[in-house]
Amino acid sequence: MRTRHRVDTSTQFDPAAALPERRRIERADLEPVPATVTDTVEVGREPYIAGPRLAEAVNVAVALGRPLLLQGDPGAGKTRLAHAVAYALGLPLEEMYVKSTTRAQDLLYTYDAVRRLYDAQLPAGTAGDPGNVGDYVRLGPLGRAIARAEQGRRSVLLIDEIDKADIDFPNDLLRELDQLAFDVAEQPGRRHAVPEDRPDLRPIIFVTNNEEKVLPSAFLRRCVFHFVEFPRDVGLLDEILAAHEVPEAALREGAIDVLVRLRSLNLTKRPGLSELLDWVGYLRAVQTPVVELDLLPYIGALLKVRSDVALAETMPAPGAASPSGRAIGDRLPRGLPGGDGG
Repeated sequence: MRTRHRVDTSTQFDPAAALPERRRIERADLEPVPATVTDTVEVGREPYIAGPRLAEAVNVAVALGRPLLLQGDPGAGKTRLAHAVAYALGLPLEEMYVKSTTRAQDLLYTYDAVRRLYDAQLPAGTAGDPGNVGDYVRLGPLGRAIARAEQGRRSVLLIDEIDKADIDFPNDLLRELDQLAFDVAEQPGRRHAVPEDRPDLRPIIFVTNNEEKVLPSAFLRRCVFHFVEFPRDVGLLDEILAAHEVPEAALREGAIDVLVRLRSLNLTKRPGLSELLDWVGYLRAVQTPVVELDLLPYIGALLKVRSDVALAETMPAPGAASPSGRAIGDRLPRGLPGGDGG
């Protein structure tokens, strides 16, 4: 049986495990991938709270050797999950932030034909050796993760916002995701593959998707799927803020109340966890009194669409409508972000 299809439960992600605040982890971007760990970086603990269903999805994907496809509203915490799992397991994190021009091969390797041609025109010994094709091949994030597995070490790989790429991008990865192996076409005979008898070395792959495009069925079939929902429990939101070093209970309560009321409106783009953390972080930095939160200070950190700001400014304070009949925006201090377009 090939490694790719063997169920292996030897590695488990436990979100409740006690972890050090900082730890040293193998540096991910070394090229070529060394045979042993030669360089490490100190990484801080990722303050991520994963619920039971999300942790279950992670462990199913790890056991099956399938990518975990994460969908959900932007800012719901999809991207940071890969960081949290890598830290919890003490593994290097390879990252690919997808753009509209990203090709599937970029995940595996890039070949610099232009530099090779340039070096061939220079006197011998003054530049790279154009006769050595390997000098012009650089492995990409998935390529390094597979090469690291050949050396007996596991990696976590994040493919962020796959829907930003052309539709051919996920289709062009089908074979490599199935086999966890690839050939370097420009260097005949060079092949990298996860050892078939070592399912415990398969890269742990996270793919995030904001649903800007429909992903092909063949790609979906090769993934484990999980939808990351915005936390519905106010207690969980409070726990998340506390985990992100917001010790003031009154500030947490007030900020969460504002966020929940905003999300109940018919907004074009509802604020998520990312916006909440940014907003509260700034409120703390400038020591905004909690009693002013209903005035929606610094609303531009929460809402990113002008019509949403206008709608929020008519939102009454909790428990009662505005006695003056004025919109909240009328009571906002001048100069706040999002107050008047431009």
